[in-house]
Amino acid sequence: MKVLFATSEFAPLIKTGGLADVSGSLPLALARLGLDARVLLPAYPAVLRQLGGAALQKPLATIAAHRELPRAQLLGVAGPQGLPLLLVHCPELFDRPGNPYLGPDGRDWPDNDLRFGLFSRVAALLGTPASPIDWHPDVVHCQDWQAGLAPLFLARGLGAGAPPPLQRAASVMTVHNLAYQGIFPAAAVSRLGVPPEGFSIDGAEFYGNLSFLKGGLACADAITTVSPTYAREICTDALGFGLQGLLRARAAVLTGILNGVDTGYWDPAADPLIVQRYDARSLDRKRINKRALQAALGLTMDDETPVLGVISRLVEQKGIDLIAQVLDRIIEQPAQVVIQGLGDRAIEEQLLALARQYPRQLGVRVAFDEPLAHMIEAGADLFLMPSRFEPCGMNQMYSQRYGTLPIVCRTGGLADSVVDCTIESLAAGTATGFSFSPASADALLAAVRRAVDLYRDPAAWLAVQRTAMAVDVSWDASALRYRDVYEQAVLAR
Repeated sequence: MKVLFATSEFAPLIKTGGLADVSGSLPLALARLGLDARVLLPAYPAVLRQLGGAALQKPLATIAAHRELPRAQLLGVAGPQGLPLLLVHCPELFDRPGNPYLGPDGRDWPDNDLRFGLFSRVAALLGTPASPIDWHPDVVHCQDWQAGLAPLFLARGLGAGAPPPLQRAASVMTVHNLAYQGIFPAAAVSRLGVPPEGFSIDGAEFYGNLSFLKGGLACADAITTVSPTYAREICTDALGFGLQGLLRARAAVLTGILNGVDTGYWDPAADPLIVQRYDARSLDRKRINKRALQAALGLTMDDETPVLGVISRLVEQKGIDLIAQVLDRIIEQPAQVVIQGLGDRAIEEQLLALARQYPRQLGVRVAFDEPLAHMIEAGADLFLMPSRFEPCGMNQMYSQRYGTLPIVCRTGGLADSVVDCTIESLAAGTATGFSFSPASADALLAAVRRAVDLYRDPAAWLAVQRTAMAVDVSWDASALRYRDVYEQAVLAR
C-alpha cells in the first residue's frame, strides 16, 4: 500500500508542536510494516537548509495548481532515516523565516489561505491520475487544517467544471487539535479554485467563511484523531468547536488512535542530552540528573524534595494558570517546580514574577530549549500537565519513559495514557501516574498532594516508576491501527 502523508510540520526539520513529532515518527513506523509511505511537506527555508542543495538540483515536476496561485516545483529527497520526502517548493509562499505560520510580529501570515491552499491542491493532485509523477498513492493522509482541503479536492474535483476523478486515492483526515480550523473569508474560495459544490453546508462553508478543516472532515473517506477519548469529546458541544454536528453525523468513519512516541529519541538509557543515562534497573542514577537540573535553574540542591517539571505552551488551554493559582501551596509541600515554555505574554510575566518571589523553589525559562526539555524529563520526579483539553499529549508519555510520573487532568489522550494511582491500581501494579478532574486549581493541588505522599514511600514510588517505564508507548501498535484505517478507507472509496 502506498501512502502520501501530507503535513505542514516534520520533526526534526520543522517543528512547532506535537504534529511534527507525529509526522516524523508515524511514517517510519508505517514503513516498518511494509507500507510505501512518503511525506509531503512545504519546502520551508529551514527544511532546505538542513537537507542541503541536492533537492533543488533535479525537481521532479513543475505544478501550475491554479491560475491565481503561483507555480510550484515538486522536489524529491531522502529525509531522516531514508524516509522519502516530497517538498512543495514555492519561494513566493514558503520562503519565509521562523515559524511556518506566523510572521515576525507574531500574527498569522495574511496569505496562509494561499500558502496552504496550494499545499492542499498539490496533495490532492498527487492522488489523481493527473499527478505529474509516476508514484500514485492509494491513500492521501492529511494532517490538520493545513492539508484539510485535499480531501475536498479529491472528492469534489480540483476546480469549477472539473469533475471529481474517477480513479483517485482514498483520503484520511486526522485532527490533531480541533480548536485550529483554518478559517478564512469566502473570497478565498475563488482564489483557491474550490468548486462551487465544495463551498456548501456539506463541504467547507462555515458560517459564511471557508474552513479548511471542515472541508476535510466533510469529504474524507475516513477521519481519525489522536486518542480514543478525544474522538468522543469532539462530538460533544463542549469540545466540538462548532463541528460537533458534522462529527456526530460522520461517527461511523471516525476513529481515535492514541499517538505513539519516538522511543529511540526519548530513551533515558541512550539520551545524549542528559547528564546521566539510566534505565528501570538503575533508577538510583536519576538523582544525578535531578541535581543537574536543580543547579541549572538555581534551585536548592535537595534530594529529598520532589521536583515537578512543566514543558508546555504557556496558554490557558494547558492549565498553566491553574499551576500559578496554587504554586505557593505546591511549594509548601515541600516541592520545587521547573517550568519551560513560550506563550501568552501575561502568563509568562506572571510566572517570571513568581520565580523572583521563590528563587530557590521555582525555576522558569521562557524559551523553547530542547536540551533543557530532556534535562527536565530526566531530572524531575513528577511532570505537571493540567490541560483543560488535550487531544493526545506527548510529554506525559515521554515522562513515563523517564520514570517521571505524570500528573494530568483526566481529558483526551491524557485519560487514555495515564493510569491513576489509587488503592486498587497500586495493588494491581497498573498505576503509571496521577489524574484528576475537573480542571480546577483545587483538584490539581489535591493530585499533587497525593503524588508527594507517594514520593515519601520509596518502595511504592519505585514500583510505580518501573510500571510507567514498562508501558509500550511506541508507534508500533498505533501504526497497525492506521493500516487498518487505510484499508477501510480504500474499500469505502
